[in-house]
Amino acid sequence: MAFTVCFMVWMMFGVIGIPIKKMLNLNSTQFGLLTAVPVLTGSLIRVPLGIWTDRYGGRIVMTVLMASTVPAIFLMGYATEYWHFLTIGLFVGLAGGSFSVGTPYVARWFPRARQGMAMGVYGAGNSGAAVNKFVAPVLLVAFGWAMVPQVYAAIMLGAVILFWLFSHSDPSHLVTGSTSFSEQMKCLKDPKVLRYCQYYSIVFGGYVALSLWMVQYYVGEFGLDIRVAALLAACFSLPGGVLRAIGGVLSDKYGAHSVTWWVMWVSWICLFLLSYPQTEFTILTANGPRSFHIGLNVYAFTALMFILGIAWAFGKASVFKYISDDYPTNIGAISGVVGLAGGLGGFVLPILFGMLMDLTGIRSSAFMFMYGVVWVSLIWMYWTEVRRTPLMGQEGTQSPLAAAR
Repeated sequence: MAFTVCFMVWMMFGVIGIPIKKMLNLNSTQFGLLTAVPVLTGSLIRVPLGIWTDRYGGRIVMTVLMASTVPAIFLMGYATEYWHFLTIGLFVGLAGGSFSVGTPYVARWFPRARQGMAMGVYGAGNSGAAVNKFVAPVLLVAFGWAMVPQVYAAIMLGAVILFWLFSHSDPSHLVTGSTSFSEQMKCLKDPKVLRYCQYYSIVFGGYVALSLWMVQYYVGEFGLDIRVAALLAACFSLPGGVLRAIGGVLSDKYGAHSVTWWVMWVSWICLFLLSYPQTEFTILTANGPRSFHIGLNVYAFTALMFILGIAWAFGKASVFKYISDDYPTNIGAISGVVGLAGGLGGFVLPILFGMLMDLTGIRSSAFMFMYGVVWVSLIWMYWTEVRRTPLMGQEGTQSPLAAAR
């Protein structure tokens, strides 16, 4: 529940950013930066939060983190200039660091065989992005955008109190030692950690970026009302959060590699179809010119986004199953580094989406870019993992007769 509230606050600009963009007359790049700034601080703080969780326990770190965001959330309603929103957004973004607190905190209550499911259930709090799309438009239309952060501040304060009253701590879960931040960051020299960072920058970074981008995409591409646009955008955000628990179960049962491999292929297909822009062309036939239109309508677009949300929900869980399998004694620090990579993806991508939109004028250029990023991950995964499995490796090259012998 606490993580759902944190994620709802973290994604706030995905809805209220639209009237703010109109009020301040922002271009697409400026809008991308506006939505991405909270993601930046929520990402950068993930590594120290993971280390502090290992050392001091998730209960105290989570409570302090959530409480520290309440004043900034409330003050957002009084901002009037672009730099006001950017500055306050940096402090609101601290809520996004809650993932690196909850993941090791939750995982250590369970045996390794069930940690994938446990982290998946906690990670289902990503559905706060969908909750934001249900709650914020109603408040925005009824009372104006400034009411949204004020209500969210009250919700966050209530979540802080409930979390402190109903959460628990186990001293045996604490990690002894005084490992420094720089020593923890040395894990980036591990090729496996870099690979997991790349995967997570797609399944989580892409999820965050598109959750922030989709409402205004629906409004601009299909001319929908903001309430309808937010509802359809939730068709991506909701399964992308809630079904993460199922991804954890599948990762426990079939392994992190198998789930992640299929997630990348489903993402590749969906993004390929989503990338095609609305196109009008004319063919000179024997009976004269004939015009055609190719492009996704709102129903096909939403269906593909729904499938993509499911795939990324599974992928977010499978990446962290890799971590719990490979680094059982260092989950907090490694999850912080991988979470940092995913969060930075969520920060950079909205800005790139805005720049591509300003440069090309093609809204689907955001999906074109994501399609290319997924290609990189598929190739990397094939050369480092798939070719080394028995099916594709040395045993796979044996003749049937040799295998029989």
